[in-house]
Amino acid sequence: MTWTQISAIAEASSLISSIDKLRQERRFSAEHTRWVVRTRTFLDEVFGRNSIYYQSFTALPWEATHTMIVSALDAENDIEEGQQKAYREQLDTAKGLLQAAVDRLSRGDFDKVYEGKDTQPESSQIIKILNLVDKIRKAIHSRPTKEKEVQDALENLLIGADVAFSREKEHLEYSSKTYVPDFTFSRIGLIVEVKLCAREGREAEIIAEINDDILAYKTKYGNLIFVVYDLGFIRDTDGFRGSLVEHQQVEVKVVKH
Repeated sequence: MTWTQISAIAEASSLISSIDKLRQERRFSAEHTRWVVRTRTFLDEVFGRNSIYYQSFTALPWEATHTMIVSALDAENDIEEGQQKAYREQLDTAKGLLQAAVDRLSRGDFDKVYEGKDTQPESSQIIKILNLVDKIRKAIHSRPTKEKEVQDALENLLIGADVAFSREKEHLEYSSKTYVPDFTFSRIGLIVEVKLCAREGREAEIIAEINDDILAYKTKYGNLIFVVYDLGFIRDTDGFRGSLVEHQQVEVKVVKH
């Protein structure tokens, strides 16, 4: 959805007005769950995942986080009542967050409220990483035989450029498989994955691997860069990239040795 200042204020106000009814619901009921998803989506799309509004709302556990004193005679009921009390208190917190969001939206500079993956500083960081990828060939002095050699070269470039990243630390579960991306840049919602094309037939395998990776990585990360280091087996670079870059916010860089 494309939000405007007016539609965003209207949605926030509607979410606030739903809270009184939610007080009568049980926590994690269908209505509560629906409202949480709706609120989270709204805050993500309007303010971005790096905003205080989104991060504060998603941190709400909707349950008691402290030790409760209960009666031995009716412990189960006491625990549930304590959980419901915590739930209602956290609804108050959510109401305050949404009211603060309305205050922010009412200030008039709607184009500046978003703090997510597409802000200008983060876009500049992605461009910086793409420029480093273009330098990988110069950083590799002998014909690589393993993907790790290409990964190491890229890691050295990132370190030299003072770019913050994690290497092979993230584990993503998707379709009964575990995916471990080569490089993750959490602050800008980016994954960089390295592939080495070092033999005949590897080109088709890489295309299949990248398509699988896109489905898995897109569940959490908005921006993906695939670096394919080619030892002379990809003859039609444009044709190779064509079927892959149709995905939104996916870039495929073929680096020739």
